[in-house]
Amino acid sequence: MLPLTLPHSALLRRIAFPCLALFLAACADGTTLDERRAELGEFKLGHNIVVAANATQGPLSRSAEPGAWEEALRGEVARRFGRYEGTQFFHVAIGVDGYVLAVPGIPLVAAPRSALIIGVDIWDDRLGRPINTERKRFTVFEDLTGGTILGSGLTRTAEEQMASLSRNAVLMIENWMAENPEWFAPDPEAEVTPEPEEMAEAQDTAAETMPETMPETMPGTIATAPPPRP
Repeated sequence: MLPLTLPHSALLRRIAFPCLALFLAACADGTTLDERRAELGEFKLGHNIVVAANATQGPLSRSAEPGAWEEALRGEVARRFGRYEGTQFFHVAIGVDGYVLAVPGIPLVAAPRSALIIGVDIWDDRLGRPINTERKRFTVFEDLTGGTILGSGLTRTAEEQMASLSRNAVLMIENWMAENPEWFAPDPEAEVTPEPEEMAEAQDTAAETMPETMPETMPGTIATAPPPRP
């Protein structure tokens, strides 16, 4: 089992609100589907697996049922990756490690930011195993709008926050996959159709490798963090 780490958490705790706003402005926004990425080559979506049973709710967060996360992320995976028409099947397996869904607070003072932490594996149907050597982890933030800059807990429902985080998460997965075009190169001996039992096996594996614990510090407390040292 790989331990869950947040390599930037120590730095983020020291970022003041103005710096946070600039940071979030640069975050990916997965609302719009751009052109299909040529780097994904022969990719065709096989099984769409999301496991949220081990998700940990962070501080200052609304609650969300595991099934709601699974539905939101599966929907986005289908929307973004279902449009690829390659000849080789790949399975996307996502584990939800933790989340913060911002609650209403005092703007600029105690308005936490919604965030999602996930682990991802891409399974090659031909090989019957993940093609990434280590589980890839992402820390995802909501898209930045005039409402969310003051805290999305004031302007969005929990479902809307989850939808935004899911869109951005799957866009980040697509960008990561595009950085590894060799995974999706043509294979003349491919054309393997995924069997139903493979989904159960992949889901069991994903569930077994999900971390059971979360660090005490979550990105949801960024807005109340002290300013950086001079």
